[in-house]
Amino acid sequence: MLTTGFIPLLVLYKMAHPHLFGGHHSPGDNTACIDAKEHTGHKKCPLPVALPPRPSRSECELRSDVLCYGNFTIDYFPTYVGVNYGRIADNLPDPKTVAQFIVKQRIGKVKIYDSDPAVLQAFAHTGVKVIIGLPNEDLHTMATDTGAAYNWVAKNVAAYVPATLITAIAVGNEILSTMPDLAGDLLGAMNNLHSALVNLKLDGYVKVSTPHSLSILSTSYPPSQGRFNQMWVDSVIHPMLNFLVTTRSHIMVNVYPFFAYEGNPAEVALNYALFQPTNNVQDPVTNLQYNSLFDAQVDAVYSAITALDSQFQNLPIVVTETGWPSQGDQNEVGSSIQNAAMYNGNLVRHILSGRGTPLRPGKPIDTYLFALFNENKKPGPLSERNYGLFYPDMKPVYTLNFTTGDHGSPGNSRGPPKRGAPSGGQFCVAKDDVSDSQLQAALDYACGPGGADCKPIQPGQACFEPNNLHAHASYAFNSYFQMNNQKEGTCYFSGAAVVKSGNPSTNSCNWPTR
Repeated sequence: MLTTGFIPLLVLYKMAHPHLFGGHHSPGDNTACIDAKEHTGHKKCPLPVALPPRPSRSECELRSDVLCYGNFTIDYFPTYVGVNYGRIADNLPDPKTVAQFIVKQRIGKVKIYDSDPAVLQAFAHTGVKVIIGLPNEDLHTMATDTGAAYNWVAKNVAAYVPATLITAIAVGNEILSTMPDLAGDLLGAMNNLHSALVNLKLDGYVKVSTPHSLSILSTSYPPSQGRFNQMWVDSVIHPMLNFLVTTRSHIMVNVYPFFAYEGNPAEVALNYALFQPTNNVQDPVTNLQYNSLFDAQVDAVYSAITALDSQFQNLPIVVTETGWPSQGDQNEVGSSIQNAAMYNGNLVRHILSGRGTPLRPGKPIDTYLFALFNENKKPGPLSERNYGLFYPDMKPVYTLNFTTGDHGSPGNSRGPPKRGAPSGGQFCVAKDDVSDSQLQAALDYACGPGGADCKPIQPGQACFEPNNLHAHASYAFNSYFQMNNQKEGTCYFSGAAVVKSGNPSTNSCNWPTR
């Protein structure tokens, strides 16, 4: 496939409704390909490359590298980490500038909280996938008026695809916990919007769901005992999950380990909340080991779904919000630039690793960081205005690479460590009296979510010998320690590591150092 930078050129397949397409289209033209008002427009889409044999409809719906829009398909490169683009502020750049900035940051997915035309036009032909939102105040109308639902989808979805890659409609936001009076309208709105997508032949790709907070759970610990709040099970949650399974959609959940830590710092370890090395938390029922609160919270939702009805057990979870504030009020324990950089960086690494969670290993989780910008008009505590990765002038609050998870505070970027210092300095090595299972678990963390450079200890590489667990773990621990600028607490690994002086490098194997 031809690519421009990291964004693939779209390949559009002309199909059963030729009146929707025709000819060539100026690359700078953001006009949508479908005229929602007339439904018979002749707006044109680009055909930038020779058309390869298109996948069948059934194949399209099963493949992760192909999007299905009605009667045509689009190839794309899947990504797992996106960002929420909130706009409750009076000092943000215009949407077109933001869209170009997001592409430059190599962010492949965006979630917005409305369907603003300027924003949707700005993301046309960028290759960035977009979740749009139906505001809470529109929920009742969508639930009670099928014509209004059709017109909303025609105006806010059909008018922009496929130039803008709209992938889902988030119906409201945390309705059950913030606006319970609208709970009776939730499923009706979702059904009517989905029916409109079916009528417009867009249901194969644009999915309908609604974001929930973790307060929909009455129990979340241990993860295996996660259960839904009985208040909503029969009236909302069970029929909603049935709708999501039937329409091949996903459940949307907002997951914030920060709230759990801030609310109970004496019981929740900060390292556990930040994906940092810590003593694992064992689920006493399943005996599964958890080294991050994020995984435990996600698995509590999986458990609640499965316990409610086994037919729902394969329903995917999309984490529509997660993040950590860089600043907060005095009582908002844990809010800091350092912790925000650590959480979001380690989260990106974890998600990109594709490891899934202990309860769903190997099952990637689509995740959206909250948020792109600090938003100065958000109400509530100081933290609410300081979840952004960037200031309104687009300068970073801290550095974060969306393709690797590399992160750091301003002036403290985690670049590659120096190698081969002749002597002196501090080094992190594995303890001698640690079990192989503990060493292996710590090594897996260092080379996985921890982001240590473990290439030199692979077979045939400079530091593969001596080929034993202790030596490989020591090298990985030290790589992690040096990447974190030898910060206190980064040579611990649940008690498996210790700091020593004296460079362990040999003639053939140079250890990283600062």
